Amino acid sequence: FEVFKTKVYDASHFSLPFVQEEESEEEPKLKYERLSNGVTEILQKDAASCMTVHDKFLALGTHYGKVYLLDVQGNITQKFDVSPVKINQISLDESGEHMGVCSEDGKVQVFGLYSGEEFHETFDCPIKIIAVHPHFVRSSCKQFVTGGKKLLLFERSWMNRWKSVVLHEGEGNIRSVKWRGHLIAWANNMGVKIFDIISKQRITNVPRDDISLRPDMYPCSLCWKDNVTLIIGWGTSVKICSVKERHASEMRDLPSRYVEIVSQFETEFYVSGLAPLCDQLVVLSYVKEISEKTEREYCARPRLDIIQPLSETCEEISSDALTVRGFQENECRDYHLEYSEGESLFYIVSPRDVVVAKERDQDDHIDWLLEKKKYEEALMAAEISQKNIKRHKILDIGLAYINHLVERGDYDIAARKCQKILGKNAALWEYEVYKFKEIGQLKAISPYLPRGDPVLKPLIYEMILHEFLESDYEGFATLIREWPGDLYNNSVIVQAVRDHLKKDSQNKTLLKTLAELYTYDKNYGNALEIYLTLRHKDVFQLIHKHNLFSSIKDKIVLLMDFDSEYLHKLFKRDHHKGQRYHEKQISLYAEYDRPNLLPFLRDSTHCPLEKALEICQQRNFVEETVYLLSRMGNSRSALKMIMEELHDVDKAIEFAKEQDDGELWEDLILYSIDKPPFITGLLNNIGTHVDPILLIHRIKEGMEIPNLRDSLVKILQDYNLQILLREGCKKILVADSLSLLKKMHRTQMKGVLVDEENICESCLSPILPSDAAKPFSVVVFHCRHMFHKECLPMPSMNSAAQFCNICSAKNRGPGSAILEMKK
Repeated sequence: FEVFKTKVYDASHFSLPFVQEEESEEEPKLKYERLSNGVTEILQKDAASCMTVHDKFLALGTHYGKVYLLDVQGNITQKFDVSPVKINQISLDESGEHMGVCSEDGKVQVFGLYSGEEFHETFDCPIKIIAVHPHFVRSSCKQFVTGGKKLLLFERSWMNRWKSVVLHEGEGNIRSVKWRGHLIAWANNMGVKIFDIISKQRITNVPRDDISLRPDMYPCSLCWKDNVTLIIGWGTSVKICSVKERHASEMRDLPSRYVEIVSQFETEFYVSGLAPLCDQLVVLSYVKEISEKTEREYCARPRLDIIQPLSETCEEISSDALTVRGFQENECRDYHLEYSEGESLFYIVSPRDVVVAKERDQDDHIDWLLEKKKYEEALMAAEISQKNIKRHKILDIGLAYINHLVERGDYDIAARKCQKILGKNAALWEYEVYKFKEIGQLKAISPYLPRGDPVLKPLIYEMILHEFLESDYEGFATLIREWPGDLYNNSVIVQAVRDHLKKDSQNKTLLKTLAELYTYDKNYGNALEIYLTLRHKDVFQLIHKHNLFSSIKDKIVLLMDFDSEYLHKLFKRDHHKGQRYHEKQISLYAEYDRPNLLPFLRDSTHCPLEKALEICQQRNFVEETVYLLSRMGNSRSALKMIMEELHDVDKAIEFAKEQDDGELWEDLILYSIDKPPFITGLLNNIGTHVDPILLIHRIKEGMEIPNLRDSLVKILQDYNLQILLREGCKKILVADSLSLLKKMHRTQMKGVLVDEENICESCLSPILPSDAAKPFSVVVFHCRHMFHKECLPMPSMNSAAQFCNICSAKNRGPGSAILEMKK
């Protein structure tokens, strides 16, 4: 093959593998197959001239005047000898029961495939086109058009006679026609016309752009996308036309419909065929290129492009150059593009070849991803579309992904993927473990081995433990901690650890791991001995969990040596346990761990406060003393200590805020009044708790206060902020009140259902009389209580309003009557 920038497909193979200039990362949109079987036999002796496609079968016309009916695999089902010369066009109705054929010698036949011939005539000129009515099967739609030098409409009359009408003539040969619904589109030498079969009017004329091209060598391609959208391809021009209804006010003597060109653009090559694909177009192009060697023009491989039409241009989605048989000798008029609307199948027809293009399905997408070694994406695509894929299995893709990762050396990723891919398949897990063993990567897969469902053979786990024991004691210890002991033979692993301890008897990691193995084996004595030897803190958990207190009576002092934070941890776990030691803990914290003393005093509810205060005062612990004084209710002494001992105005202010006591603020102001830095701190922080005027009035005249201006500005800003907040709250309150009032009003305006199940709240008899004909009067309050009017007490002289007796008695507020029913 010659190499092109576009992908080049070799149509000489059934699956049409393609050759390309460089590895493309863009996935193809279509896949190709040659139509073989009977078609291969036909084209060995004859040449294809035209073809039409039905959802159920294909009809192929040849240069030797034969018409073949084929199934979708290309097998011949019927053969018709129509003419000794070229078949120009074949047309089928939508039912696939009637076919029209025209040939170069002027013969026209329209006949039923299952009901016999209906029309047969020979004209004195070549008939280039034919189109039967899409609903020809109906008796009211027995119409078809033919085209040679003029366009004729044939219609069968009520006496089964055919009559013809000239729709158009005088502009050269009719070379293309497409019938959709009530509209017939055709092309002659001058342009494209559309005829409305209902109104009997020609509604448009779309002139061709490039009049330099011979219309017989570069014929027009027509395609109806739907009942009102016509696509025209001629030369290098493509136009998309929309048939629209004309407004009644615009009609006058004009047709009831008109055509608007909604998109128009130029292509790189000559258009040989068009087909719609959703909102995109499939374009078959005839390509001519210049030889670099001879500098002469030659016929290149035809291209099948998918393009996205825009208003004045188009965007290329994909482009494939096809190596069809005999492309070197073909002309633009030798190629045709036919399509099956139901299945999105596209048939590229040339004299020596018929190639089928179809949209790639999810299996094809996965094939491409696997070919590009994009296993992660392939696996994801298979999982998303598992109900639609037919040729692939998720497990097979996953195993291929694992193998690919292993080959690439990504052992950890491969091992991690095993969890998702292998799932609960124990046999596959064991197979993969042995594969990892062969490449010396058992450590990589160990964190991901299943530990519950499924459970692998004990030998698998023991094999991995032995691998770690030989080279990584810490990793071995981690696995022993993480893996349940019933996964492997415990005695085997114990013996292996003891063998290693013979070489390194003081290895703490191995000793601790051995203790854990003994613990699982319920050999608590040996485990306790190892923990005591190691002076390890886990001994407490072992003693508590397995009730080994009788074994440690003579080792209490030793155990306390192990963990000097014992009481502290006990308190952290439960503030109430060990409360009898809280008094002792005060002195211990004060002596050895002051940072934890204040948190202890705050959290403990059992420590004696007087004793704690005495200890803190003896050691001059100011913060702790302040806390204890405030907790004992002596806030003024605590504040005085903050000011006199710590000299920290911020802490004093914070303390006053916490206590929220006016007398404390007074003491703080009196203490600060002769200390300018304290005054500054108060001015900056007092605004939201105490009226700043009380402080400002007491400042002596002439006293220099640092940053006084900034402090006063802040006071004003705080005041403005408070005003804004109050105004905002007021607005919200008013809005909420109004909203609730409206809601209450809407609720009270609603009707109340009164039926035979309701009772009078006074006499407890049904609210409605049993005899609907009798007159009655009922009062219903907003609270939904109901009364017979005669059962209500008369309203007082002071107020004419009536209130619900029940709600008034329960102090829920009076409910005025909302409805009085009378009959």
